[in-house]
Amino acid sequence: MKKLTPFLAVLLLVSFTAVNPGITKKEKKYAVDFLEETRADLQNTVAGLSEDQFNFKPAEDRWSIKECIQHIVLTETALWQLTEATLKAAPNPDKRSEIKMTDDVLIKNMENRTNKVKTAEQFYPEKAASVPTALSALSAFNEQRGKLIKYMKKTDDDMRSHVAQTPLGHLDSYQLILFIAAHSNRHTQQIAEVKADPNFPKQ
Repeated sequence: MKKLTPFLAVLLLVSFTAVNPGITKKEKKYAVDFLEETRADLQNTVAGLSEDQFNFKPAEDRWSIKECIQHIVLTETALWQLTEATLKAAPNPDKRSEIKMTDDVLIKNMENRTNKVKTAEQFYPEKAASVPTALSALSAFNEQRGKLIKYMKKTDDDMRSHVAQTPLGHLDSYQLILFIAAHSNRHTQQIAEVKADPNFPKQ
């Protein structure tokens, strides 16, 4: 009987530690790095811009830099709310079979500016009453992104077992985080396009 005791101890330890496998360390690091890098890219792209530069529109049907940031805030907030709700709901790993995109494909599709996507009306910049200026929108972005990075660093949630229905199809909660980072990068590219316009104000 004594010979079995160490074996039983190990078995019990494995049983208790394997209840919630969460995501891998590699996945967690990738998401945190991606969130931090895309935050820094946006900050660096708009650093030092004047009010005229923030408000410049290349054409009537194109967004200004301020409007791009407002849209990022609206979308990022809504995506995180969806992620939170999905994680709080009962796990539904059976829905994983309905996920059609790998992480890499999701990111590439979102960051590819040649893929034109019509924004849902609730994410139009004019809906951003709580962040009326470029600086208030940027501050809100930094605050929201900081909370998200903090969550990703600490979480042990099994994000792959919580799947949500989105306009892009079924995505697991981890993919929703990647979606958030890739989405901000998509519009950081758009901001760079505005700055490259020949009529962009000098200051």
